[in-house]
Amino acid sequence: MRDVPMPTMPLSELRMPPRRSLHPGGARLDAATAPAPRLEVAWARDRDDVLEAQRLRYQIFAEEMGARLTPLRGAPAGHDVDMFDAHCEHLLVRAAPSTPQAGERGPVIGTYRVLTPEAAVRVGSLYSETEFDLTRLRALRPRLVELGRSCVHPEHRSGGAILALWGALAEFMGRNGLDTMIGCASISMRDGGHVAASLWERLRHTHLAPIEWQVRPRLPLPVHELRRDLDVEAPALIKGYLRCGAKILGAPAWDPDFNTADLPMLMRLQDLPARYRRHFLAA
Repeated sequence: MRDVPMPTMPLSELRMPPRRSLHPGGARLDAATAPAPRLEVAWARDRDDVLEAQRLRYQIFAEEMGARLTPLRGAPAGHDVDMFDAHCEHLLVRAAPSTPQAGERGPVIGTYRVLTPEAAVRVGSLYSETEFDLTRLRALRPRLVELGRSCVHPEHRSGGAILALWGALAEFMGRNGLDTMIGCASISMRDGGHVAASLWERLRHTHLAPIEWQVRPRLPLPVHELRRDLDVEAPALIKGYLRCGAKILGAPAWDPDFNTADLPMLMRLQDLPARYRRHFLAA
């Protein structure tokens, strides 16, 4: 395995938010009163932190979802590793031990990876560009971050972990003068793609981005060959993005390795509804 180095741009050059301790429901609590397990949010500081995130990703994507992962040559077994990891910041949520010993850290139960504009220039592209033509987003790129490989351990999917991640992401963006997020939101295709096609049919009428931001999939989901009339509900993560003001950038791509339909999504901090602005930005 080639080592997973820290990004070429040292973390010290980015304005990183402090470590946070949160109640599983997402509200900030004093450590003396917070019930166990608390959630601790922090950015990966070394290779071992990144490896923990990659192990969790493998457990979720390969073992739970059945994705056919193609890791980098030499990557350790049981880890999800690709060419973008070395250039990304990795955000971790840990379940704090109920009776922590000195120096003890709880397991990583949630993660996001974040590709900054500077890092995207170094690696040569965004991950999303492997699935979509993002030419129309060129004007947004200097202040745009890409979110990817998000996952939460099945025992912690009540909402607290994702709220903790989003709060830290909002802090990170505000501290570094970034205002736009992009990413691919995945929908399982275990049913053959009919749910994904029906969801796209509904969301394109209610949450489609303006034409100047719309993108094209490189391998489109063949929506016209699938049912588009099913009464479907958006997965929880997509629903959460939409509540925060996110827009769908265009028709879904098909990712055969993950067996998912991927919707391109964009969210700007300025579009956050007031209640989420107060929660995530303390404004």
